[in-house]
Amino acid sequence: MSSLLGIDLGGTKIAAARYDAQTWDMQEEERTPTRSGKSFDTVAEDIIALAQKLRSDDTTALGIGVPGLVRHPEGVLVTLPNIPHAEEYPLKQKLTEALALPVAVGNDANCFTLAEAHCGAGKGKDVVVGITMGTGVGGGIVVDGKIYRGSHGCAAEIGHMLLQPGQPPFKTTDKRGDIEQFLSGTAMGKRCEEAQRPEDYLKGEVCAFLRPEIFREVAWMCVNLIHLLDPAVIIFGGSAGRALEPHLDAIKEELKQWMLPRTPAPELTIAILPNAATLGAALLTQQ
Repeated sequence: MSSLLGIDLGGTKIAAARYDAQTWDMQEEERTPTRSGKSFDTVAEDIIALAQKLRSDDTTALGIGVPGLVRHPEGVLVTLPNIPHAEEYPLKQKLTEALALPVAVGNDANCFTLAEAHCGAGKGKDVVVGITMGTGVGGGIVVDGKIYRGSHGCAAEIGHMLLQPGQPPFKTTDKRGDIEQFLSGTAMGKRCEEAQRPEDYLKGEVCAFLRPEIFREVAWMCVNLIHLLDPAVIIFGGSAGRALEPHLDAIKEELKQWMLPRTPAPELTIAILPNAATLGAALLTQQ
């Protein structure tokens, strides 16, 4: 028997769990606030402390998901937009030296998709696309059980695919018009300032005027992914992504208007794992 550690580094908290390496059952979990101060070393120290607390005698490796770009296979952080001072930080090297364990570092949306592909809504599917819609929009692609990272580790940055170039839906100096500017929870708040809480964007009457636009934009995003990747399933996660659940039929109707005739449509579904972030990070060690 052996166990693996999975850690999810977030902008406000660090979550960690230990998993049985055969059954993927969670054995224990811990979390702590993310202390992003003057140096990323503080964050790394907290990650190491969590790992030391959770590891057991049979722990054989650690995986960690981070909210940004990672250089592979070095495990160097290229940039974490919501955590300062992380640029070019050698996280894999630091953790390996401190813990004397093999370490895998990856993007957190890749971890989410990997977990759902192996143990969740995408189990048994050959091509799985995961989309996390929260503060930002992230993505992951898993083909035959393996993460597709691209040539430089930068694949599946779905939030930065262009949706309406030069035409963001609110006033900003950033005119990219990418998906994140339309479909992140942050963007929805700017598009419907009457909302008092995130749930209002896709529930109730406060932001009802916005929904037909959101359904159409989600459909546009999915059409691009469908014609590029021919996925078996597209899985939505994150707070805004999960809130799409009662609207999936409306999005499917939109898809019919934009897909080429006779193109097979994938299943659209909502993530089902409550622990996809840490489980996917543990699964990284097997990639």
